[in-house]
Amino acid sequence: MAKPTPRKFNPEEIPDIARNIVQKVKFPMLATIDGSTPRVRPVSPLLTNGFEVYIGNLKFYHKTIELAQNNCIELCYLDPDHNQVRITGTTEIVKDQQLLQEIWDKNPLLKHYLGSIENPDLIIYHCIPSQVRFMQEWALEYFEVPL
Repeated sequence: MAKPTPRKFNPEEIPDIARNIVQKVKFPMLATIDGSTPRVRPVSPLLTNGFEVYIGNLKFYHKTIELAQNNCIELCYLDPDHNQVRITGTTEIVKDQQLLQEIWDKNPLLKHYLGSIENPDLIIYHCIPSQVRFMQEWALEYFEVPL
């Protein structure tokens, strides 16, 4: 079997390609640290602005403890062609009521499952990027994406 030849990219295209992947992939994988053990799980972003991602959580989920102890994360987006975007950064809990309302209003499933934006179990995390990388399948080379 012949090795695929990676598509050549103009470096100026890469930020748009990466943003497009982030917008299209519905369930990126979130990596956290549980003590000294890495944990990975799919998440469903509630809001995405460029490479800033907002994810929901419930207080009784274990990732609440993980993120309280170590707020360093990585999100990995993998498209159907196996191209990757990795967003490395930190999280903080969203406190801004206007932003929380915006997220609540855009996500009817939150209302369906939680009843009210005042539900004490609801936590919204803001994933703040410090690094974004793109890799095309088979290229085995990451490209830094400007923030």
